[in-house]
Amino acid sequence: MILEKKVEGLSQASLGRFVVRARRAARLRGQVNVLVAGNTVLRSLNQQFRSKNKPTDVLSFPADRARAGEFAGEIAISADIATANAVRFGHSAALEVKILTLHGILHLAGFDHERDNGQMARKESALRQALRLPSSLTERATNGRTSSYRRVGSRRTT
Repeated sequence: MILEKKVEGLSQASLGRFVVRARRAARLRGQVNVLVAGNTVLRSLNQQFRSKNKPTDVLSFPADRARAGEFAGEIAISADIATANAVRFGHSAALEVKILTLHGILHLAGFDHERDNGQMARKESALRQALRLPSSLTERATNGRTSSYRRVGSRRTT
């Protein structure tokens, strides 16, 4: 876990513990690295991997199949967008980072809400409840709120 940009109420240790719980709940094998950074870094990654010159909330990069089991992939989260969303939805920024992390973990596990006819939304909702998180990213998108998550090539990004 790398907290390049601080998020109130969130430490590397607490995010690491959450990632372990979320991975287990999603039945995702392998290590997951999470980067929490500012909009500048997320804009750069979004430009590099999606050719979109704007920051985004969460990007997910699955590992190559050769490393499956040992390493599941990487997730990058915008602390700036997470903080703004937390205010917008009335919960803490730390919880918002966890919501985004869960969303990224599900993508690393192979779910794709753009193509799965609601399967990821149902899974995310169930895991959100099990992990005691407020409304999920896909639930917000379904309710007219947007998520910018996208998949790029063999790597998923948001």
